[in-house]
Amino acid sequence: MTAAGPRLRRTAAAVAAAGCAVALVAGCVEHGAAAAGGPAGAKGGDPAAAVRDAADALVRAGSALVDTSMRMASGGTWVTVTGTGRFDFARRQGELTLALPRDAAGAEEHRPITELLTPGALYMKDRGEGVPAGKWVRVDTTTLPDGNLVTGGATEPLAAAELLRGARDVVLVGEQTLRGAAVRHFRGVADIGRAARAAEPGAPGALTSAAEGFAVTRVPFDAWLDGDGRLRRLTEHFTFGGPGGRGVGVVSTTDFDGFGTLVVLAMPHGTDIWTGKIVSSL
Repeated sequence: MTAAGPRLRRTAAAVAAAGCAVALVAGCVEHGAAAAGGPAGAKGGDPAAAVRDAADALVRAGSALVDTSMRMASGGTWVTVTGTGRFDFARRQGELTLALPRDAAGAEEHRPITELLTPGALYMKDRGEGVPAGKWVRVDTTTLPDGNLVTGGATEPLAAAELLRGARDVVLVGEQTLRGAAVRHFRGVADIGRAARAAEPGAPGALTSAAEGFAVTRVPFDAWLDGDGRLRRLTEHFTFGGPGGRGVGVVSTTDFDGFGTLVVLAMPHGTDIWTGKIVSSL
């Protein structure tokens, strides 16, 4: 396949059907699968309002350290891609380093992948077979049927929070301590279409693309908010339409900490971006 436009859309659709949501990140990991603020968040507030305001609370916080985990069905089992990095919510940009599943013998089969997340575009370094070492692949995320909620192997942290703007049937599960912070645990279902309609003016159309591209637009979630209404952890359960009408599940979790951390991106030069062919098993 090539790294541009319509071909990427067809590849992303094939990924969903096959249940391998990280095909754009590492070709396919199936052969490694065998191994593997304020008042709204305060006590007494409206649970639905609390989670719907979570994205705004993150923007007010400015930035954070993030840890990600994406668990997906692949080849009859579950595989997990983990990531760590930082994200600037005000500028909607950040950097993640993703660790892919080990092979059946427990060895690291793929090098870690560096991702730069920017408004409307995802840059991936050491993306996989077919891309020369040190080169980047640029993906126009506005062309992806899932809005890059799962294709890149990690849900963009702010998009994950913005999905909560479509939250309904929200209940307070309880209060607890998470990574040393007092939090309130909420559970509900987010509607992607509703979240897209509630998106901030001028925001990238990721949720609009996802509302049109997902076979199931209801996304069950668990959200943990601190006393300032900021997300400390968010888990979302996505379902694609699979072969024969069977759903394919992807569970995405993002942890937020270190609010106010400095985020500086070193963007690749044009000559460092690979525009040639990418090897893929799909």
